[in-house]
Amino acid sequence: MQKIDILGISVRTSNNNGEAARDIPALWNRFIIEDFARKIPNKVDETIYCLYTDYEKDHTTPYTTILGCAVSTLAAIPEGMVAKSIEVANYQKYTAKGNLNDGIVFNEWVKIWNSDLDRAYTTDYEVYGVKSGNRENAEVDIFIALK
Repeated sequence: MQKIDILGISVRTSNNNGEAARDIPALWNRFIIEDFARKIPNKVDETIYCLYTDYEKDHTTPYTTILGCAVSTLAAIPEGMVAKSIEVANYQKYTAKGNLNDGIVFNEWVKIWNSDLDRAYTTDYEVYGVKSGNRENAEVDIFIALK
């Protein structure tokens, strides 16, 4: 894997008191309604990335979620957007399969949170590519940074 530069929109949230359950769907809603995928300059393809980064400590403390696309350069960052690079690191890959409306991605995260992975808490991310296009029979890859 090589470094991937991501440009998109973000929200600071946490897994406490249902915050992320409200904030992340609201971020997705804004991304879709305001058509951010079209507004991102220098996009390399139509794949959408959902990053979890800037962890205060671990998944029980605040972190930043970024929704965006891979770009060829971070030279131009439009107002209201943020940039983040997915660095080359050791990642454990998970794949959520099934109906996106049934919470398959969240259910996979529950497994990750309950696992004994030696997580780095740097940048974890989900990839919504061609395989996630059919909502009823989707595949979403989740990459967890390890120490």
